[in-house]
Amino acid sequence: MEPNDELTQEIKDRIDAMSREEMARCHRFDPCGSPLHRGRAGQYFQLAFNRMGGMSPAISKKIGWEKP
Repeated sequence: MEPNDELTQEIKDRIDAMSREEMARCHRFDPCGSPLHRGRAGQYFQLAFNRMGGMSPAISKKIGWEKP
């Protein structure tokens, strides 16, 4: 695992502070290789997002497909 793939406290706090909608936007619009989606941080992000209910048709429609 590369150093950038670690779950730092800063990244953990950032993920923990996100709403379900914010997480859905990151999931859909963040570029490939985003620090929130790599390695242990990515695993933590996905677990946290799933605990909130993950992507749903309603959330998907709300955030749309146009990058903000």
